[in-house]
Amino acid sequence: MAQTATATAKAPLLSGLTSVYRFLRRWPIFPVFILVLLVVTGTCAQWIAPHDPLKGGLISSLNPPFWYDEGSARNLLGADKVGRDILSRVIYGARISLLVAAVSLTSGMVVGTAIGLLSGYAGGIVDDVIMRVVDVWLGLPFLLVALVITVVLGQSLATLLGVLALLTWAGFVRNVRGEVLSLKSRDYIALARIAGASAPLIVIKHILPGVVNTVIVLATLRVGGLILAEATLSFLGAGVPPPTPTWGAMVSDGRNYLDSAWWISVFPGFAIFLVVMGMNFLGDWFRDYFDPRLRQI
Repeated sequence: MAQTATATAKAPLLSGLTSVYRFLRRWPIFPVFILVLLVVTGTCAQWIAPHDPLKGGLISSLNPPFWYDEGSARNLLGADKVGRDILSRVIYGARISLLVAAVSLTSGMVVGTAIGLLSGYAGGIVDDVIMRVVDVWLGLPFLLVALVITVVLGQSLATLLGVLALLTWAGFVRNVRGEVLSLKSRDYIALARIAGASAPLIVIKHILPGVVNTVIVLATLRVGGLILAEATLSFLGAGVPPPTPTWGAMVSDGRNYLDSAWWISVFPGFAIFLVVMGMNFLGDWFRDYFDPRLRQI
């Protein structure tokens, strides 16, 4: 009797947990939360950050996080070697990641989509030339090219955004071209040609809407890769020049203190991990949502 009562009491709890699990599986709550957090911290850093990320003091040098006996509430996540607050620098570092996602991704997406539409619809020698250029471009060692461009043009935010845009466009060309090759053989495209529609009109009005879903999925999946590429370039000294805080540069600054002041590198590294993982999850959700064949919900 007691076992029956216990099982009856557990049933609503299990039902509630199952409903929560299905809701979290159906909707990308965690990735959207990470995206909103990135946008809010990036745009409102000056109001959220507790301290100036560029100002420090030797008295706070290498202060540990607040849960250590030597830590304090002034530096919740500790301080770096010159006393700058880690939490404030992580918050301000989100701005660079947001700029990378907004500027480099958008420019690379627009250029790559336009070239992919041209390559797929024109076909023939135009398609061959464009795809050979894309093949050559994808075969170049990106880090070496980025370092050479940085040495020639100088280390700056504009150079970083341009380099990352150059990294992005080729991937869009390949995928968009494949979609266009499939769409342009459809009956409604042939009917549009028979009706006298011009090639630009067919591409813009009939083909472009068919590749928008693919572009959205690719863009979402590329956000994490671009943020990781920015962090890598900043780690190597080819990103935004100091003292502007970036997550990659912060990881680089703390690599010599991992045994004594691990928080300098770990917290910005964890921020990179969260954003990249969240954007990848969001991209997977968009892919499943837009393609019924992959939908598992």
